[in-house]
Amino acid sequence: MDVPLGNPLPANLLVEMVTPAVLISAAALLLLSTTQRLARSVDRARALAAQLADLIERPDPFARERRSEIEAQLELRARRSRLVQSAMTSLYVAVGLFVATTLAIGIDALVPWVPWLPGVLGLAGVVTLFVGCVQLIRETRLVVVAVEREMAFALRLSELRGARATEAAPLSAAGERA
Repeated sequence: MDVPLGNPLPANLLVEMVTPAVLISAAALLLLSTTQRLARSVDRARALAAQLADLIERPDPFARERRSEIEAQLELRARRSRLVQSAMTSLYVAVGLFVATTLAIGIDALVPWVPWLPGVLGLAGVVTLFVGCVQLIRETRLVVVAVEREMAFALRLSELRGARATEAAPLSAAGERA
């Protein structure tokens, strides 16, 4: 016997509640990985701040270049952290909306006074989840920018060291650097 979805029988009620539960799980997994991303970003920012403090305490022939690069990296970290925080807020709101959807489905089965409410809450949750995902994509793009910038700086610093070593090499009798 086929029972319509609007029927408040316990089996149909559970079927209607499965979709929000699956979306809650999806959002929770995104929150878990996003929390780890934020933690890694904070750890890297602390390491950069320590490097900046070390530049002040010990002499470095490339201190100006290093300071400039560290400051730029810290700015990128700050932007990343803001995006991750915003994404986490969206994901938490999405979880709350999916929980509210589940509650609204249950309440609507008992007292069908606002039959459209579960659909509106569910749709709002999906949109909010999508917004959080877009913010995470933007943050991922900043990660790529930061890594490319760090690699370019490492190469530039290597070139500067090579040029400095060449300048410091003694001249031979023929006037060429050794």
